[in-house]
Amino acid sequence: MITIQRIRVRWSAAARGAPHANSRRGLCHPAAIPPSPEGADVVIHDVLAEEATGYAAHDRVTTGGVERARDLDLWLSTETSPLLVDRLPGRAAHPRQGGPDRLFTLLPGQIGRYRANFRFTVTTCSCNLSWFYEDWLILIANGEVQTDEFIARTPDHDIDHRVHLYGGANRPHRR
Repeated sequence: MITIQRIRVRWSAAARGAPHANSRRGLCHPAAIPPSPEGADVVIHDVLAEEATGYAAHDRVTTGGVERARDLDLWLSTETSPLLVDRLPGRAAHPRQGGPDRLFTLLPGQIGRYRANFRFTVTTCSCNLSWFYEDWLILIANGEVQTDEFIARTPDHDIDHRVHLYGGANRPHRR
């Protein structure tokens, strides 16, 4: 079994200032995993806290095969003993990604943490472009995890691709 948790915090361009940033600070952190259904190859716990709902977290659990990870712009390869995890190009306007990017090679029982942030374009027509932003935390376990394991355990691998979204230097934070 592969267990994935994606935490997203979403806000509009109007909520870029410090007072709004304080409202969402600390929201992008691991959450308790609901019990996993029996027999699933991949379990995805997707959590969204957005400005439009006052940052109340809403979650859902989906299951299926490794192709389910494409919904999160991830590619999972289970053809070898370790789990290979790649980030696929998504629909973000910034930062742009040219092609697949290897995030982790996870041995059985290992956990990887991937952090990133994005600016997305909302297009109602070519004359009215607007933006929204997301901060992501993705945790991936090569195996089943306990309800609080993503909260309590230090990941074996940690990738931080967060960049400055409002202009200026756009170098990712690397560890």
